Amino acid sequence: MPTFQLEEATIKTMQDAMNSGEITSRDLTAMYLERIAQIDKSGPTLNSVLEINPDAIYIAERLDAERRQGKLRGPLHGIPILLKDNIDTADNMHTSAGTLALADSFAMEDAFLVKRLRAAGVVLLGKTNMTELANFMTTGMPNGYSSRGGQVLNPYGPGKLQPGGSSSGSGAAVAANLCAGAVGTETSGSILNPACRNGVVGIKPTLGLVSRRGIIPITYTQDTAGPMARTVQDAAILLSAMAGEDPADEATLGSGERVCLNYTDFLDKDGLRGARVGINRGYEANFTEDEKRLLSEAIVSMREAGAVIVEQTNLTHIASNSTVLLYEFKSALNRYLAGLAPNYPIRTLKDIIDFNNRHYEQTLKYGQTLLLRAQYETSGTMTEPAYIHDRLRDWRRSREEGIDRLLREHQLDALLCPGVTDAAAVSGYPSIIVPAGFRDDGMPFGIAFVGTAYSEPALLRLAYAYEQVSKRRKPPVLD
Repeated sequence: MPTFQLEEATIKTMQDAMNSGEITSRDLTAMYLERIAQIDKSGPTLNSVLEINPDAIYIAERLDAERRQGKLRGPLHGIPILLKDNIDTADNMHTSAGTLALADSFAMEDAFLVKRLRAAGVVLLGKTNMTELANFMTTGMPNGYSSRGGQVLNPYGPGKLQPGGSSSGSGAAVAANLCAGAVGTETSGSILNPACRNGVVGIKPTLGLVSRRGIIPITYTQDTAGPMARTVQDAAILLSAMAGEDPADEATLGSGERVCLNYTDFLDKDGLRGARVGINRGYEANFTEDEKRLLSEAIVSMREAGAVIVEQTNLTHIASNSTVLLYEFKSALNRYLAGLAPNYPIRTLKDIIDFNNRHYEQTLKYGQTLLLRAQYETSGTMTEPAYIHDRLRDWRRSREEGIDRLLREHQLDALLCPGVTDAAAVSGYPSIIVPAGFRDDGMPFGIAFVGTAYSEPALLRLAYAYEQVSKRRKPPVLD
């Protein structure tokens, strides 16, 4: 086995080692599989990986052959990544969103983003565990729990610190060096929260930058996939491969020239110099004293790097009483389920509810309150006045009265939020979270840069510059 140092290796480090002949993609894939066996399925038993791709080694060998022939697809050629279990892959892996009702479901077609990743040369290593149905099954379900996969543990404190959700497995796997990077999905905080809690970088893209097709949904207006990685550069490499117009996803068709071919072009270690960054303290009352201290330290680092810090740029909570997710869920999920393999017995939300009732000992540890509400309190047509009112109100408050107003009035390059803000999710605007240190109990903490639609280049520039001056990521110590 090669002497290559796997832990904390970047995508560039891996590519350099493969180009020099020090390792192959097959070696790299085998090393990650061995680490999954040692850390995820024994030892600390993080339980972040739900399923291994039985073809991973074969994919790696094919990509090695291409490399020997001088056929390189780009920076992701031969790089092993993990996908969240709600993302379709038309292969020998299931797509279940952590449910037992869909535990035997094989997707008939790759999600559009998966097609792009395969074309870029990634090795699909497996699927990650997640909060069941992206945490839209019930109230009170712990982050990282699914009926199919059990409980994901946080590698910084297995059994003590919660892993964040709902892309819990993706965040924990990246943090524990079980893959080069991972793909998560977000409706409201489901990339940013586990990235924050697991000390990794997470990008929640502009809605429409990455296709939603082939992802088990919650909503039409907030769902998006995004990369999770140990560095901003690695996350930017993954985003470059994932982004692009999908003829079958209307949300992407307006992106056009605003999609960048290579988001790493915007990474600049001096990117904070002269940048105007507004500090969002609107949620500060919800944070602990050590989290506030970490925010203060991040602000000091940015000032020292030349940023102009602007106060009184607070965002308020947007979606606390919104009905949007509830009313869109039934329609979006039924549309997805209708496209499953013709012989698969689960075709509607009601079918999932009925399945859970029949297997309640395995499926209803925490109930299915939200499923029942979506099924019996909504029409599935999204014609309810309350829904229409809330959808238009939420967009107005989060966009023109929220993020866009603050950016315009204070001439800001971005807003800085400690932890996670719902405004970016509700607006469909991008946000990038970067490690900012550790709380007193050992839990990682992150800060998020938030901007207007398609401002990923500016946010990446700021996030990368902060990462370079702060260097707050440290890998977990795992026995």
